[in-house]
Amino acid sequence: MRRTLIALLCALGLFTGCAAPAASQGPKQYQATFLTLFDTVTTILGYAESEEAFQEQAQALHDELLEYHQLFDIYNEYDGVSNLKTVNDQAGIAPVKVDSRILELLKDCKEYYTLTGGKVNVAMGSVLALWHDAREQAVTYPDQAALPEEQALLDASQHCDMDNVILDEAAGTVFLADPQMRLDVGAVAKGWSVEQVCKSAPEGLLVSVGGNVCATGPKPSGADWVVGIQSPDGDEAYLHTLNITNGSVVTSGDYQRYYLVDGVRYHHIIDPDTRMPAGYWRAVTIICPDSGLADCLSTALFLMDQEQGQALLDQTGALALWVGLDGSITYSPGFQDYIRT
Repeated sequence: MRRTLIALLCALGLFTGCAAPAASQGPKQYQATFLTLFDTVTTILGYAESEEAFQEQAQALHDELLEYHQLFDIYNEYDGVSNLKTVNDQAGIAPVKVDSRILELLKDCKEYYTLTGGKVNVAMGSVLALWHDAREQAVTYPDQAALPEEQALLDASQHCDMDNVILDEAAGTVFLADPQMRLDVGAVAKGWSVEQVCKSAPEGLLVSVGGNVCATGPKPSGADWVVGIQSPDGDEAYLHTLNITNGSVVTSGDYQRYYLVDGVRYHHIIDPDTRMPAGYWRAVTIICPDSGLADCLSTALFLMDQEQGQALLDQTGALALWVGLDGSITYSPGFQDYIRT
């Protein structure tokens, strides 16, 4: 549904120069970058006795994330894989036997739907597809940029009822009871996948999948990782850098995936109530122990005013930073405790 890019920093700078100096003792810091997951950049930072040992560890994480990427893909088919595209293609026709990880994700998505009062709704694929197609058209042919037709959005919104997502755990199937329903898990899939992989990952890693950042523990020295929050203005400055030891940092913003119509910017974070891009904030950053919940909350709070958002934070124990349309910054209680600069 959206994702901004959170920049990862080493203790004294950006990725350049991240490896420990040659004269240092003990494990050195290494970095691996992949471009094959969730249509975004994946970066893994960690320590090992050798680059070969680190790259082996990073490749194992990549391969596990790749499985999630294929399972949750709604656009592409893969040999031997029944994924969410398969489920969408069989909407109103027949239940689809799926991997247990799809069932687990969709179970959590139903909880996220209830938690957020319907703001995070993975059954909105029919609406989001109209915006996706309009954005793709505008990128390819800027002179033909246009909004989706209002009636088409209204019609599509009639096919977003989460109750029509039927999960049968005993049979291991998913069935979309509405033939015109489509799933789109972009609001949660990356963060949720990162959480699953990091649960069993070695301690002392920093994993970022398109800005869904998760720390699996401190560096071997006991020092925190440093995570930078990108400015929505797109410049090289950071709003803040954060000290993170465990848990996740996730940001949603209006400045990564958007297009222009008559000089007006239309981003990709769509409010299910209005069927239009939300207009409360430029960006929302979440700090939360669980990366999947953090991904959910970053979307939900982007679609709410601050009072509603704080009420949701109070239920979950997460923390937030809001960037207003005028560039002003607001913090939930406790967020500033993590600020480094």
